[in-house]
Amino acid sequence: MQRIRLRYTKRGRLRFTSHRDFQRAFERALRRAEVPMAYSAGFTPHPKVSYANAAPTGTGSEAEYLEIALTAPRDPETLRALLDESLPAGLDIIEAVEARTSGLADRLTASVWELRLDGVEPAEAEHAVQAFTKADTVEVQRMTKNGVRTFDARPAVVSLETHGAPADRPSDRPCAILRLVVRHVTPAVRPDDVLSGLRAVADLAPPVPAAVTRLAQGLFDEETGTVTDPLAPDREAAGALTAQSAAATAPTPEGPA
Repeated sequence: MQRIRLRYTKRGRLRFTSHRDFQRAFERALRRAEVPMAYSAGFTPHPKVSYANAAPTGTGSEAEYLEIALTAPRDPETLRALLDESLPAGLDIIEAVEARTSGLADRLTASVWELRLDGVEPAEAEHAVQAFTKADTVEVQRMTKNGVRTFDARPAVVSLETHGAPADRPSDRPCAILRLVVRHVTPAVRPDDVLSGLRAVADLAPPVPAAVTRLAQGLFDEETGTVTDPLAPDREAAGALTAQSAAATAPTPEGPA
């Protein structure tokens, strides 16, 4: 059984698709592309697809991941192109690698988010960011199926910074860009929780909903403070295997006569 790991996006209007909507669209794409999927056992078999840490509905993403199991081997790049053609624009399959290591989900420990705050002056956003990062605790509330839950959003936030105003904004309209790095903890701290925290500590309230995009997710490197590519170990393992195969098939030099 071959396992393929895919990175896909949610762009434009497709950011408003729910995770269940994406599941349905992806399973249709598997059928259209005639992918030889492995299925679960039981009375209602399902294609073996493992989704990992999907972004919330309404947020865009450049770094969503899933894994599929196949009954027959396929070239990852050919499979990527077929699936990409079978999905609507905005749900784009941008990378495929053969799984040669274990624990993809275990390598998704942090995310990098971009928060676009239209109508907010960069200086106002910077003041709120400074208040948030200097606070020891930032209590926020979230409505759950069991009622309102209060929790501290501060410990999960590795960094929160303001970036320059976007180049595509009208000159007469303010816009602030925030870059957020957050650990995946329990309870999960989402970008909207951080926005609630900014409102709590500095009364920052954007006049329109923030445009939120996940730029990356992966293993958080404590030494460098960066979020690493979760598919890199599979690419490295594939490269090492190719090198070993090439070395094994290379002709051996003849000794002296």
